[in-house]
Amino acid sequence: MQIGIFAKTFIRPGLEEILDAVKACNLGCVQFSMTCAGLPALPDEIDPALADYIQAEMKRRGLAMSAVSGTFNMIDPDLTKRRKGLRRLSVLASVSKRMGTSIITLCTGTRDPTDMWHRHVDNDLPDAWSDLVSSMQQALRIAVDHQVTLAFEPEVANVVDSAVKARRLLDEMRSSWLRVVMDPANLFHSGRLSKMRETLDEAFELLGDQIVIAHAKDLSHDGEAGHEAAGTGRLDYDQYLLLLRKASFDGPLILHSLSESQVDQSLSFLRRKLSTT
Repeated sequence: MQIGIFAKTFIRPGLEEILDAVKACNLGCVQFSMTCAGLPALPDEIDPALADYIQAEMKRRGLAMSAVSGTFNMIDPDLTKRRKGLRRLSVLASVSKRMGTSIITLCTGTRDPTDMWHRHVDNDLPDAWSDLVSSMQQALRIAVDHQVTLAFEPEVANVVDSAVKARRLLDEMRSSWLRVVMDPANLFHSGRLSKMRETLDEAFELLGDQIVIAHAKDLSHDGEAGHEAAGTGRLDYDQYLLLLRKASFDGPLILHSLSESQVDQSLSFLRRKLSTT
């Protein structure tokens, strides 16, 4: 496994300074966001020359782009917003390989009309699932057209809020272009934190062979949590890393949900755990 980081962890005036900060931490890969290049996360347009520039700057520092963030609310109650998100996803997919990655990360969305990271009671209704299936089918047509992999992340605030639902989505889509971002800090519904081992074991049993990216963060409580720096919360990292190894995962392990001041501490924690697990 190679430790990486969300590039936007580093707040700098420009792309080159951000990548310099990543390199200074002795990291080899990033999950990228177009915000690092001065654009919205999902822009209406991306100049191919900018994509070439991003890849060149990454290569100049010996950095790999493990994935680029393409999140939008896939079940937004406003159909116009869903369509806009899909259109922008197509724009991003059209230049992803020019930037140096063939993986775009997604979230499955929520019925909350203002915050796609906030759970809504209507997420559990059948029509929410139907809208997700429709959006994902369209997204996968984009993926096929541009030969990129879409990686979605199950999390308690979204319509796919468990490993069981993630497995259901994979089975219904039946696409080799759809894979999983594993972030166990996002899997603990209220009352589940005491069932740490069972929750992790279930997630890997159902999804272990579909993981293309693993996230490294932590949580201090269950529910809509998972916002702590790796090593500062209650996630059982010994079990998590052991399960990644048992699943033969040898991809990027991406730090996020941390401030720049916490990077050194979390990096030391992860490196120590990887050396002993």
